[in-house]
Amino acid sequence: MIELLKSLLYSNAGSEINNWALLVFRILLSVELFRVHGLKKFIGKKEIVPNPLGLPPQLNQVMASVADTVVPALVILGIGTRLVVWPTIGVTAVGYFVVHRHDSIAVRDVPYVYTLCFLYLAVTGAGTISADYWLYQHL
Repeated sequence: MIELLKSLLYSNAGSEINNWALLVFRILLSVELFRVHGLKKFIGKKEIVPNPLGLPPQLNQVMASVADTVVPALVILGIGTRLVVWPTIGVTAVGYFVVHRHDSIAVRDVPYVYTLCFLYLAVTGAGTISADYWLYQHL
């Protein structure tokens, strides 16, 4: 079990500059997601979240809220990065493939880019400047 956990936590982008670049990427990506989508949930602005999969309405709202608020915070800190990005990947992929499938590419590109960026983090992990790497070293 410890070995599985270590393999999920370990991430090294190969050099110090690459690990710093990965940190900056994580921060900028997460801040933008939170600023554009997550902040609305904190200021009380009513947002209608599409539910194309027919999930129970409250579950759908919780998934969107977690993907736009909690996930960005955890990604910035680099906590459980390879696992925590999946709710956001799910929400943005559904946005791209289902919600916006008939829209112009100018509308579809936003969920597409978010999906690709968070998939990248699922594969690479957070890098050495993260809580994941600190935990890996202390297991």
